Amino acid sequence: MVLIFGGAYQGKKDFVLAQFGLKKDDICVCSPENAPDFTKKCLANAENFVWYCLNRGVDEMNYFRCNSALFEDKIFIFRDIFCGVVPLSKEERAWREATGRVMQYLAGKADRVSRIFCGLEQRLK
Repeated sequence: MVLIFGGAYQGKKDFVLAQFGLKKDDICVCSPENAPDFTKKCLANAENFVWYCLNRGVDEMNYFRCNSALFEDKIFIFRDIFCGVVPLSKEERAWREATGRVMQYLAGKADRVSRIFCGLEQRLK
């Protein structure tokens, strides 16, 4: 498993396409409204999957732990939602915290963890 994260518009998807030889069709862009397509090699905007879980009463940590076999060969791309102003709404704060927990779990399981900033990789693991 590979975990890629970074701020909005920092070149995360372009990095993954080039680094792993993927095509755009290999990437599922997660949305808050729909379950992701786990047949794809890469799940982009994975923070939206956490939102999807929270809004449906699904324990996101339990989901990732119970389905870890699904994710062994996946590339996760998360947008860094942790910097800046703390959200006013309780739901958005819960989402930030849940996303942080999921990313910590995935980072522990991942073979490679990288932060992308200005299109450049900072390898953490």
